[in-house]
Amino acid sequence: MPPAARAGAPPRRKRFGQHFLHDPRILDRIVQGLAAQPGDHLVEIGPGRGALTALLVAIPGITLDAIEIDRDLAGLLRAQFGSSARHVLHAGDALEFDFSALARTRGGPLRILGNLPYNISTPLLFHLLQHAAAIIDLTLMLQREVASRLAAAPGERAYGRLTVMLAPQMRVERLFDVGPGAFQPPPRVWSALVRLSVRRPPLFPLSPQYAQMVAAAFAQRRKTLRNALSQMLTAEQIRACGIDPGARAGTLAPAAFNTLAEMAAHSALDRARGGR
Repeated sequence: MPPAARAGAPPRRKRFGQHFLHDPRILDRIVQGLAAQPGDHLVEIGPGRGALTALLVAIPGITLDAIEIDRDLAGLLRAQFGSSARHVLHAGDALEFDFSALARTRGGPLRILGNLPYNISTPLLFHLLQHAAAIIDLTLMLQREVASRLAAAPGERAYGRLTVMLAPQMRVERLFDVGPGAFQPPPRVWSALVRLSVRRPPLFPLSPQYAQMVAAAFAQRRKTLRNALSQMLTAEQIRACGIDPGARAGTLAPAAFNTLAEMAAHSALDRARGGR
């Protein structure tokens, strides 16, 4: 069934950033690369008109949950999902979806895939990171620029907050690039399919202040650490971590941010004890 070509399909809604993947060659490559096995619990984010969904529901022995924010499209997809408990359509916002609860319902961790709208890809990745314990991997179509950020190294222009936040818990593999013609309507930029595999255990034990430290360091990335982190650490404390206070966030490896976060946590604890 080619849902993208079905007569009477709801019109594209610009506010959802919809670009529907329709190239059968790309769709087949995604499914082949996914290599789903019986017992896998798949979750498709943004099934849209169902071009990829039609291939996923045909995989034997898997469960499939799909999350679609566009209620008109959700209505179109319901017939495709039917009433089977193995294939469930959720009409709602993936940014608010409880993936951990779904994993408990399904009885195992999830394999997530989807063609993510460009306007929500970064916040959605941060949301999924909060549910990493319930996820095996993510196979995602992203704007090529975002894919470059995920795989960037310290010192590279694309290296930033998103890179540093995902690196301890996600292994990034860039699979292949996809041109605008594979989508309807064609976007103005190229896309890339990436796989993010959850690291178990993480690269290092994460400090509770890791996210706060990374956010502060990259809030104004041109500032030196001495200035960017002045509300959290002194220059002497940064130096005590073996890090140059005159360095900028874009030059530090993820583990260095964790060292700074641990220093900040100890400093906050010392201040709390001193105030008693």
